[in-house]
Amino acid sequence: MTSRRRMPRWSGPLVTLKRGTISGLAALLVLVGVSGAAASVTKPEPSPGTTEFNSSFHQGIVPIDGGYVHYVMGGSGPALVLLHGWPETWYGWHLVMPALAKTHTVIAFDLPGLGDSSIPDGGYDKKTTAARLHQAVNRLGYTKVEVMGHDMSVLIGYDWARDYPSEVTRLAVLESTLLGFGLEDAYPLSFHFGFNMAPYPIPERILDDEDVGTYLDYVFHFAKVSDAIDRDYYVRAYLNPARRSAGYNYYRAFPADAKDNQAYAQSKRLTQPVLAMGAEFLFGPAVATSFKNVASDVRGVVAPGSGHWIQEETPQFVIDCANLFFGPAGVPAPSPALANCVA
Repeated sequence: MTSRRRMPRWSGPLVTLKRGTISGLAALLVLVGVSGAAASVTKPEPSPGTTEFNSSFHQGIVPIDGGYVHYVMGGSGPALVLLHGWPETWYGWHLVMPALAKTHTVIAFDLPGLGDSSIPDGGYDKKTTAARLHQAVNRLGYTKVEVMGHDMSVLIGYDWARDYPSEVTRLAVLESTLLGFGLEDAYPLSFHFGFNMAPYPIPERILDDEDVGTYLDYVFHFAKVSDAIDRDYYVRAYLNPARRSAGYNYYRAFPADAKDNQAYAQSKRLTQPVLAMGAEFLFGPAVATSFKNVASDVRGVVAPGSGHWIQEETPQFVIDCANLFFGPAGVPAPSPALANCVA
């Protein structure tokens, strides 16, 4: 593996997606270097025990079909599962986890293939991924969970709630529309959609270890509060070429995911409450618009002042909204922005 060097930050324009339509254009990133990715270094399984970010949380691994998933857990009360997007790991939730753990048992997973989870040979479609996470929570002893997913995990959380409706009691989805119901309209906003979906080994050979910083700086420029993102942490997490390839595989499954979503949108329509949150400066109300195609009880919320990475850019808003939505019924919202978060 090549050593990491500090990459210049991307300084291109931001874009906005509101009211279900595209209202901006993404700049293009020119990637340098066409050599193949360096050989990955086998990483040992994470050691069970307390985590570095907060001593009240512990980490471990739980077996699933095709390997195991890494989790970070803390708190007490009903189980609240947090699912990260790309190119992040469980750590994308670290700013909100301690507060949410005051009322819930918080379980933040690394998706299969990413972070410290094992890398499966296949099964990167969102239906299979949801089934693996279903196995994980059951093996941790939980048969009822609330789920909150960001970015790509919006797609996974939807499949989980759809296919296991008696297990997922409430669903919160942050900053993505659904495949088959609007996400394809966002593809022109960023070239990373097409790049990540390209057949193996095209992105694997174009993007080498030394290019990871440049690529992720481009992706994270969709933040409005740019300093809120720990870019160095995520660069380290994706320096392993096998992890990058796993991430691409999630995108390569998008066409199959879209067909699956459309096939079951009505016959397996969600009846659980769905909190659909978009960022003011990106997806906005489009998340709720998309989910109304597949769910009967959708509460649309827009996170003020935020770009794509809501839980890191505006963590207090996410905490306040989640505490209302996953909390007891009848608690009033302290502000108009939080009105639709009420349980």
